[in-house]
Amino acid sequence: MGLRKASAYSRKLNRPYTRKSSVKSKSYVKTVPNQLVVKFKMGNIKDYDEGRMKYILILASSEDILIRDNALEASRQHIHKILEEELQGQFYFEVKVYPHHIIREKKMLTGAGADRMSTGMTLSFGMPIGRGALVKKNQAIFLIAVENEKARKIALNAYNKIKAKLPGHTRIVIEKLK
Repeated sequence: MGLRKASAYSRKLNRPYTRKSSVKSKSYVKTVPNQLVVKFKMGNIKDYDEGRMKYILILASSEDILIRDNALEASRQHIHKILEEELQGQFYFEVKVYPHHIIREKKMLTGAGADRMSTGMTLSFGMPIGRGALVKKNQAIFLIAVENEKARKIALNAYNKIKAKLPGHTRIVIEKLK
């Protein structure tokens, strides 16, 4: 079975549920899935830190959403590939959110005879199946800084290509520095 969409796990961004049990070992998530996002800062970090970039493009969320780490990594790889091919390192790219939230699922059996094997909602805390980033409304997801107008158009095009990979609605904020 493939991955379920992130909205199947959390529609509202409340404080993540923590299980409380009289048995201490059942009160926490025992294992944490590996981090899928491998890099958070890419490109020409030195020029960005020194303030040489002219345009800053921010992809921000228009609503409260949960973004799975595999969606973040797929978007990051796609944007980085476009920027690296077109701009040859004359950019700064950063992933602004970190997937801290552990997504859990209680696997259920289906089909003939499953009623004799299933326990229903008994011990339904669930097993960790992935990570997600809890993103609030107007929070930045990605940041791209570039030096000129041509590079700004390339970065804008990269954002428009990956909007379908992310859940929810997003918007692009462009800031001109100098």
